Amino acid sequence: MSARRGGALAVRAPPGIQARVGAVDWEVTSRELDARGCAVLGALLTADECEALALLYDVEDAFRSRVVMARHGFGRGEYKYFDHPLPEVVTDLRTALYPCLAPIANRWNTAMGLDVRFPDAHADFLARCHEAGQMRPTPLLLRYGTDDYNCLHQDLYGEHVFPLQVAILLSDPGKDFTGGEFVLTEQRPRVQSRAEVVPLRQGDAVVFAVHHRPVQGTRGTYRVNLRHGVSRVRSGMRHTVGIIFHDAA
Repeated sequence: MSARRGGALAVRAPPGIQARVGAVDWEVTSRELDARGCAVLGALLTADECEALALLYDVEDAFRSRVVMARHGFGRGEYKYFDHPLPEVVTDLRTALYPCLAPIANRWNTAMGLDVRFPDAHADFLARCHEAGQMRPTPLLLRYGTDDYNCLHQDLYGEHVFPLQVAILLSDPGKDFTGGEFVLTEQRPRVQSRAEVVPLRQGDAVVFAVHHRPVQGTRGTYRVNLRHGVSRVRSGMRHTVGIIFHDAA
């Protein structure tokens, strides 16, 4: 699962990633995203794969930058953006998940009256990002200790934004940590915001809206604004890998 490559610990893609993504019931996932702005993909990674990815956090040359959240008012805890070459498992997750999500993204943009359409293959979308100067990789590894949390936010990074992203819990809740729930909030016009707490097990992924999504109202379709974060970790250590499909300027 792990090998040295270019001085960094590379996590190789497990052979079953494409099959696991293909086994997801994407019709159900699409309906859940339409209804709540998020959906869970169960057991996307095994426990061993999760642990191998979490161990990368201390391999400095695997990353291009480190962010300490408290320094920027983002919360408490820290995260690191992977550098090129990305770990194989991260690249394969991006490549396998994107074509399943692109039809949903295109349908959402149509419903919201947005002209942007997304190509079928992730490589083609990355080429669009790179032509606009968005060259820096955005997949990241997050680490939270006791009392750490992540404030509600959006991962935008530039002009070209893919409207869905994925977070995979690498730690075992109840064993490695307590608390630290994934939280999504939805700001709706003229009514109070709605919160969604998403329970995850080790290896589970949550797919969620990056910025906004369409909602059908009595007067037609309107946009709602979403933000995501992580509640306070009450004990232990929590690791997550974030799969963002657009690159950063």
